[in-house]
Amino acid sequence: MTSSSVTVATGFLRSPSILKSQNPSFLFARQRIPLKKSSVRPISASTSELPENVQSFWKWLGDQGVVSGKSAAEPAAVTEGLGLVARRDIGRNEVVLEVPKRLWISPETAAASKVGALCGGLKPWVSVALFLIREKYDEDSAWRVYLDVLPESTDSTIFWSEEELAELKGTQLLSTTLGVKEYLENEFSKLEQEILQPNKDMFPSGITLDDFIWAFGILRSRAFSRLRGQELVLVPLADLINHNPAITTEDYAYEIKGAGLFSRDLLFSLKSPVYVKAGGQVYIQYDVNKSNAELALDYGFVESNPNRNSYTLTIEIPESDPFYGDKLDIAETNGMAETGYFDIVEGQSLPAGMLQYIRLVALGGSDAFLLESIFSNTIWGHLELPVSRPNEELICRVVRDACKSALSGFATTIEEDEKFLEGELDPRMELALKARIGEKKVLQQIDNIFKDRELELDVLEYYQERRLKDLGLVGEQGEIIFWE
Repeated sequence: MTSSSVTVATGFLRSPSILKSQNPSFLFARQRIPLKKSSVRPISASTSELPENVQSFWKWLGDQGVVSGKSAAEPAAVTEGLGLVARRDIGRNEVVLEVPKRLWISPETAAASKVGALCGGLKPWVSVALFLIREKYDEDSAWRVYLDVLPESTDSTIFWSEEELAELKGTQLLSTTLGVKEYLENEFSKLEQEILQPNKDMFPSGITLDDFIWAFGILRSRAFSRLRGQELVLVPLADLINHNPAITTEDYAYEIKGAGLFSRDLLFSLKSPVYVKAGGQVYIQYDVNKSNAELALDYGFVESNPNRNSYTLTIEIPESDPFYGDKLDIAETNGMAETGYFDIVEGQSLPAGMLQYIRLVALGGSDAFLLESIFSNTIWGHLELPVSRPNEELICRVVRDACKSALSGFATTIEEDEKFLEGELDPRMELALKARIGEKKVLQQIDNIFKDRELELDVLEYYQERRLKDLGLVGEQGEIIFWE
């Protein structure tokens, strides 16, 4: 069997699953994009020092009965840009704020609005995006004060220029970003043909692709999901909450609950996962499972935690494989598919099932007997251990070649990038450098794992030896046992 039997892709990896999904809870897990850092001390909304739009927003919330002099937290200028600062000491798991459903923006809100009649066949998030854009250009919008505190862009890579994106050359982050932008272009083209052109009178200001990307970025950065009965929700004020990597759990940070024993109204309730002293910023954990590449795409920042650095290897059973059907059946029986996506994290072992899957894909020649039906119930267990030297040698070579190919796509080394980081940098350039370093470190780690494995090829125990031992034909030292 030749190495062409194993396809290891190193480019656009996560986005296909994102782009094919129409489930808003997958597209819009809780995400918030912090603004650029500054040295500003916390300035609360109850003072006159905040921008007028934030003061107007706070007053509007008061008029709506959401906040008062007894509120536990309020908007403030913080190092991330805008955030929520405690007005008094806040206990662990104590409610910070509650926002009634009438102030949420959701697909239900869009359906009840002026664009509602146009939203019937749209994806939920597209209908909300259309609503946001329509309201943004309506000076008399009931949501004016909220819309005025939303940023025009963030440091998310979907807002980067071509020159800035060039700094991500070689990364999966770049491939994913370009894939998302292509997806947005396709979605906007459909929206333009099916909704915007036939209903120009509804959108007198016109809607551009940039408007659509802005709305997507707002939803991706600020929407809450995974809530009881709610797929996708923007919650004014609650969406100012910032992320803190020191908080290691996202459990119980927010929930939807009833407004009272005899009320049918719902409240969005935000809690502080940790004790916060008066004057301190209230934080939550956005998502403990996201990689740095995902953080960069979603929020516009990365963490120094090496467990956030990851690289996804894509391993495929090619249709040209003479054993394609047999291999696919085995893969599907064991919870896999024609293509396997494996996230390798810096400092961690290879993900479960990866070696089994790639050994299956590489299986051929004298090892093909394992694909026979007699082994159908046991082959996955056999694949947990090396099958044969040619099979193990092949997977080592293919994975290492893929790693070397991916590393050759970078214009700089890790050492050069780390040297660049020592200087004064624009936030986006700093992010690009850290993303490059993280992906290269994981690629080197993968290469080293399989390099070490190559050095062990002569001492590994393969299927035939294990089988002979099971039959009592070979001793523990590999000697042949004879009977008189």
